[in-house]
Amino acid sequence: MRPFELSLTEASRAVRARELSPVELTESVLARIAAVEGRLGAYVTVAADAALAAAVRAEREISGSGPRGPLHGIPMALKDLIDAEGMPTTASSHVRAGHVAERDSRVAERLGAAGAVLLGKTHTHEFAYGLTTPQTNNAWDHSRIAGGSSGGSAVAVAAGGATFAMGTDTGGSIRVPAALNGVVGLKPTYGLVPRTGVTSLSWSLDHVGPLTRTVQDVALVLSAIAGHDPRDPVSVSGPMLDRFPGGGLRGLKVGVPRNHYFDRVTPEVEESVRGAIERLAELGAELVDVEIPMARYVQAVQWGLMVPEATAYHERSLRATPDLYAADVRILLEAGELTSAGDYLRAQRARTMMRDAWARMFDGIDVLAAPTVPMTAAEAGQETVEWADGTTEAVSDSYVRLCAPANITGVPALTLPVGHDRAGLPIGMQLMARPFHDATVLRVGRVYEESVAGAGRLAPLTA
Repeated sequence: MRPFELSLTEASRAVRARELSPVELTESVLARIAAVEGRLGAYVTVAADAALAAAVRAEREISGSGPRGPLHGIPMALKDLIDAEGMPTTASSHVRAGHVAERDSRVAERLGAAGAVLLGKTHTHEFAYGLTTPQTNNAWDHSRIAGGSSGGSAVAVAAGGATFAMGTDTGGSIRVPAALNGVVGLKPTYGLVPRTGVTSLSWSLDHVGPLTRTVQDVALVLSAIAGHDPRDPVSVSGPMLDRFPGGGLRGLKVGVPRNHYFDRVTPEVEESVRGAIERLAELGAELVDVEIPMARYVQAVQWGLMVPEATAYHERSLRATPDLYAADVRILLEAGELTSAGDYLRAQRARTMMRDAWARMFDGIDVLAAPTVPMTAAEAGQETVEWADGTTEAVSDSYVRLCAPANITGVPALTLPVGHDRAGLPIGMQLMARPFHDATVLRVGRVYEESVAGAGRLAPLTA
């Protein structure tokens, strides 16, 4: 197996055992980027020389005093919203052309302290305001969308162009591209991972999290980046609680939605996800039918919060340089100027009610299992999808529909691959739990992952 094909967990073990050097690993990943990037467009910036220099330092440190931890010497990428000192943060936008970060974001700082090797910055849908990442092609089928807004991060990981990558999630922007590219992605509990130094889309919905090849990889990254940051006003120091330490899933209750999550999904997505849920039952979990509360209000609340908050963030540059924004993003930002204070406050009140209702739902279950997205990757340029019930839906609305509840409520949400459709495109299952039970969703995901073949598989790209 070539070094770039190793998962984070596998690479970390090899580095710690002195079977693989950080330089060899980084050189392999950089060579993979050079071989496939022309077809994928995952990266905005590849800092090859800096990455190799960091790998040399990591190798020297590991040879001397030993590894700092599991991320020491591991090559990774940051979504181009996340500041790294001395490196451009463009948010994949002409508005930010020439902008260079003066200091590390808290996440970059913590990853650097853990010894991770920064490869560069990955593409985002402009300012994270979209779910396609048009600059980037799907790793499994280049004629299809990567998903967004963390599309570059998902594709880099799926193609072997990063051992892990960081993304952000405001309405599904980690989970959508992770599901569409067959990798694992976590939107942590709101506030668990600090957002200091991360370009905002919507302050009350934004989350930062990892995209990796396996669930165990996610756990390794999360342990390095989680924790209170006094510079982030919503940052918390809550523990990642796990009611089920060790063993399997015996005694764990998995909620299976009766509504919302299986409404308007493709038959192949439903079959794969229901099959994965049955697998959880075979592994010892108890399945419990649940009603998703306030489901009819999800998209209204999501847009009612996100649109005015995004417009407020961009107020000055929207007035100064509107023509520098892509048309789809500028339209959404201009729409936010028409949102009244009353509408925004009503969305905030509805969010509070939804959080309370979801907390009551979790009184009867430990984990909610559902499709991550209702369909696999759409064709590039496809604007709508026709459902069997005759409904026509915008592609972006279909992707956000199943992810937004976790952003509104702030609960942890993990997506992991559970199958493929007839075209060979990946299908994802989403696991959610009450706030600060991130470890529980990771445990359930890991137990499932270990019970099936092919976990951590790269997209079938030829160099």
